[in-house]
Amino acid sequence: MSCALHHDLRGELKLNEPLAKHTSWRVGGIAQRFYQPADAEDLATFLSQLPENEALMWLGLGSNLLVRDGGFAGTVIASAGTLQAIEIEGNQVSAEVGVYCGKLAKQAAKAGLAGGAFLAGIPGTLGGALAMNAGAHGSETWDFVYELTTVDRSGTLRQRPKTDFKVSYRHVQAPEGEWFVAAKLLFTQGDSQQEQALIRDLLKKRNASQPTNQPCAGSVFRNPPGDYAGRLIEVSGLKGLRVGGASVSEKHANFIVSDVNASAEDIETLIHLVQQKVEMQHGVKLVPEVHIVGERA
Repeated sequence: MSCALHHDLRGELKLNEPLAKHTSWRVGGIAQRFYQPADAEDLATFLSQLPENEALMWLGLGSNLLVRDGGFAGTVIASAGTLQAIEIEGNQVSAEVGVYCGKLAKQAAKAGLAGGAFLAGIPGTLGGALAMNAGAHGSETWDFVYELTTVDRSGTLRQRPKTDFKVSYRHVQAPEGEWFVAAKLLFTQGDSQQEQALIRDLLKKRNASQPTNQPCAGSVFRNPPGDYAGRLIEVSGLKGLRVGGASVSEKHANFIVSDVNASAEDIETLIHLVQQKVEMQHGVKLVPEVHIVGERA
């Protein structure tokens, strides 16, 4: 694809865009193409013009994502800063995938809806929360979803019920070749002041227990059945374990933090090292929650 935009496109296309600028670990190589659509219709038009074999990656706030140092040989579609429409009608919240989870939680609470406060603890966009069934404080995103808008490579937008998707813990299987564009979520009526106070309390606890002031990507590993990844890592004596510019957080063992000298290779090596040590000591193979994409340098 050339850098020149097709006359029907209204979004912004960049070539050789450093993905370290767009990920919460602040590491990663370049994307050959980086497109920020103007809206859902513009996204559909853009997708319809891509070659069928073009590799695609969707990017929200870049949390829960490790892009390798060799970058991504394809097109990244960035939803953060766009695809941010949100509407509330009765108990229903309709939101596009670029909406920040924290914003969705606060808007729902302000409207007097209960159940969505947990979303304030998810450091990403609705799109990422939908893709991995993100959860916090005992609730999961798909507990509240009832209808989705998707798009495929031909640019066809579809409305789909929740039943068209296979949902489990931190995993969602969508119809082949389709991606989320928007969702409708159903909450219950509640007390606005109580819900807003709950969000403030959850954020206070999150800041006290997680390294929110350091570059990190959220929880690195899924919790194994009946246990917590953070507990296993901590009792294995791995807090503070370092590889290059990456280290296991001293504040919460299921977080890896990066410094200015970190590479994606440092982080990926540390992830594997933690897996090996926990399995050796406890017989539990931790499964990464973080998605690792791209080419090695």
